[in-house]
Amino acid sequence: MSVAVDDDLWSAIGDPMRRRLVDLLLIEGESTATTLSDHLPVTRQAVAKHLGVLDRVGLVQGTTVGRERRYRVDPVQLGRAVAQLAAVEASWDGRLRRIKEIAEAIERRTRQSNS
Repeated sequence: MSVAVDDDLWSAIGDPMRRRLVDLLLIEGESTATTLSDHLPVTRQAVAKHLGVLDRVGLVQGTTVGRERRYRVDPVQLGRAVAQLAAVEASWDGRLRRIKEIAEAIERRTRQSNS
């Protein structure tokens, strides 16, 4: 199965702080930038900017409730990210298997020619 990799999504997830925010949202279920910043060594404004990036790629969804903006992970987009990662893993597993086969063949030929 070939899955197209969403570079914008993976660029957003590539940041360690954003991955931490996704982890916290998966634990909390739903939260605000203020509440999330209590768990992190960055300001609420920095958290809000990171959440904005995650929101733009669809990994989190922000909803305004009164004066607050509450965020939660979008399970569909998270599922897409997991499928993409699995596809990349499978692709690299195949490549690494092929490299191993080539290296083993070279080693066998080297041993045979040295015998």
